[in-house]
Amino acid sequence: MSPPTVPASDRPARPAAATPTLRDVAARAGVSAMTVSRVLKDDGRVSEATRDRVLAAVRELGYRRNEAARNLRLGRTSGLVGLVVTNLANPFYSRLALGAEQVADEHGLRLVVGNTAERADRERDLVDDLVSRRADGVIVVPAGAIHTHLGPDRIGTTPVVLAGRPPSGIDADCVLVDDFGGARAATARLIADGHTSIGFLGNPPTLFTGAERYRGYWAAHEEAGLTPRDAWARRGPQDIATAESAALDVLSGDDPPSALFCTNNRLTLGAYRAVRRMASGTALAGFDDFEMADLLDVPVTVVSYDADEVGRQAARLLMDRIAQGAGAPGGPARRMVVPTTVVHHPV
Repeated sequence: MSPPTVPASDRPARPAAATPTLRDVAARAGVSAMTVSRVLKDDGRVSEATRDRVLAAVRELGYRRNEAARNLRLGRTSGLVGLVVTNLANPFYSRLALGAEQVADEHGLRLVVGNTAERADRERDLVDDLVSRRADGVIVVPAGAIHTHLGPDRIGTTPVVLAGRPPSGIDADCVLVDDFGGARAATARLIADGHTSIGFLGNPPTLFTGAERYRGYWAAHEEAGLTPRDAWARRGPQDIATAESAALDVLSGDDPPSALFCTNNRLTLGAYRAVRRMASGTALAGFDDFEMADLLDVPVTVVSYDADEVGRQAARLLMDRIAQGAGAPGGPARRMVVPTTVVHHPV
């Protein structure tokens, strides 16, 4: 007696086809796995007819070689370089990534980007993961103040280059922006425009960029024979919302400053919102240029620089270290500084 027929709608779904293997291609083409391997390596010892059969089987099965596994078997690296940044929402880091990707692409490498949200533990996890995947090298915008987790004791011979902030606790190449010089020049421009009372909105002093830009702000005052008031400084804002709140606090005082210097573009935008809300006409200066800065209805001075070049220089340093190879004499750590210019946007 025949078994009852099960309607098609009630039959269990067939499992999805497994990823085709080298042996599957060999079986389809009627050759050995070694012959398939030779074809994929473009070995001249394989006849044209056999090559055509193998390549047809590759296309029909949708076979893709597992480069990661192959590289591990051969003891090679992955052909990838990592870029670990602190805040992808900041346009500076997207431009930095584009610059780094350009150089990586020129060297036949692919860039993988990770975001730490300013968390040192997240940074350690991302770097460890990249190293475990045999990344050729890593560019890091460090989140913490100490960077020993990026040293050879932790990650072995994988080359590391820092961007935006200098190394602490390790010897490593780095690419910086002229934080001090740019802040001094922008503050000096405000002073030259007649402002003798200038507030400061900046990152926490534990951050290298925040400390250097505050130092530049102070230097410009000292050179002009002025002393900024502590009551006009807020060294904690980190985004647009906190910068707006800090600016409102400074500008609502009994004797508010006539201008504000901000240490990055997000803080400048937060300060602008506060100025608009209070209709105070306060002049603004800030590090980092940003789109439509020239369309604001208050005078804005910005510190401009090529963020793409920061990424390009960091990637070039990394490519140089990669080319030296594991075990090669590393030479002294190098420090590159990208220059800044001051651009004034009048109303």
